[in-house]
Amino acid sequence: MNRVKTFLLACVAVMVTMPSMAQGVVVFKKDGTRVVYPYETIDSIVTYNYNENPPSGGSVNDGEDKIYTVNGVSFKMIAVKGGTFTMGATPEQVGGDPDELPTHEVTLSNYYIGETEVTQELWAAVMGENPENLPSSMLHPVEKVSWEDCQYFVSKINELTGETFHLPTEAQWEFAARGGIYGHGQLYSGGNTIDEVAWYAFNASGVPHPVKTKAPNELGIYDLSGNVWEWCSDWYGPYSSSSQVDPVGPASGSHRVVRGASWLNSDLSCRVAKRGHDDPVNRSPCGGFRLAQ
Repeated sequence: MNRVKTFLLACVAVMVTMPSMAQGVVVFKKDGTRVVYPYETIDSIVTYNYNENPPSGGSVNDGEDKIYTVNGVSFKMIAVKGGTFTMGATPEQVGGDPDELPTHEVTLSNYYIGETEVTQELWAAVMGENPENLPSSMLHPVEKVSWEDCQYFVSKINELTGETFHLPTEAQWEFAARGGIYGHGQLYSGGNTIDEVAWYAFNASGVPHPVKTKAPNELGIYDLSGNVWEWCSDWYGPYSSSSQVDPVGPASGSHRVVRGASWLNSDLSCRVAKRGHDDPVNRSPCGGFRLAQ
């Protein structure tokens, strides 16, 4: 896979300007999209060809992404380099809710997370059926799946692949949504302009959309803001102010955490710090999930 240090993926041309106000690095990606990175956020740039190995320590997430194929359907798991971040209603998270406080320091080990939400196509390949009554596209995220349904899916895909997939913890989800160690402290996953990165109530026309139709975040992950709510593994509960390492949430509870908001929600619900929760047996018409590993 073509990689560029400092989270620059699959570029075909890079223009670097001299440091001054309103200048930076412009990357033109293979799909024709243009990404601008402020000069002050760039320490160095390294490029290499598709047939070369990544330079040591120089890939976007310092690990090899993984691609799996199950019954003819392929999906990608993005490598997320571990690190320490502040979780919760950090200053840029305007409109934060009380349950996003207190902010607290979290340190995570390396892990993998789905490039996209689990699609109807992948669900059907694993489970043999599609929970959508009238699927408009098999590349839409799967919806109407409960937390318990997701656990059954995980057990089935692990059996088929011999891997150990699971739902992401709430901390893993938020760290990935923030762009991991390459994040810029943005309001939404991938930027501060919601229409560029998310399907939500004011641009989705009342329906979900195929995955990967909005811009990805710094790690190359799509739809962490908007499209469908995503189940996490944790029980929902209050935050602690203490520092934590690889937290897994409360030991018990009545609701499970959901994150990311959906095509039905407002822009502020799509913030990376926004928390939600739902009964683990509920099959929401705007609720889905993504895998972690």
